[in-house]
Amino acid sequence: MKKKNTLNDPVPSSLKTSFGPIVCDHTRILILGSSPGDRSLSLQQYYGHPQNRFWRVMAFVTKSDVPSTYDEKKALILNNGFGLWDVAQHVIREGSMDHAITFDEPNDISGLLAARPAIRVVGFNGKKAEALFNKYFIRNDRISYLSLPSTSPANAGIGFEALCKNWSRLSKDIF
Repeated sequence: MKKKNTLNDPVPSSLKTSFGPIVCDHTRILILGSSPGDRSLSLQQYYGHPQNRFWRVMAFVTKSDVPSTYDEKKALILNNGFGLWDVAQHVIREGSMDHAITFDEPNDISGLLAARPAIRVVGFNGKKAEALFNKYFIRNDRISYLSLPSTSPANAGIGFEALCKNWSRLSKDIF
């Protein structure tokens, strides 16, 4: 049986730390991923892998042009009432695949939601994000939770049009 790592073990090279949340006072929809992949970590950007469809999907959902710089990407979500964060603050994982996570530790999602009462919808970018959330948090009755298909290039089984249709449900409860 494989030994599960803990943060008390010597820090492995596979320890990954998420970014801080991207939210503002008028954030009404919080999108939660699981943990940033290696490309995102190296670029220090949410959804930095060029094949990740997140930014193209968000452009579709918000009826905007696809942003090219990271500042434009952050402005796209913030200006449209969205926010971003990852459920896991720390993971131990070789590579970028969620199934390779051997240890996880959550971010303070409850604290963020308490501090940002305008958030009324939480969307999970993929099954792992939702599973991690369910592992650590109790759902709040004032918030709607939506399971969304992952925008990861590893989720190639769902086409872009179907992805956009699913993700468009985010704004239907709010706007």
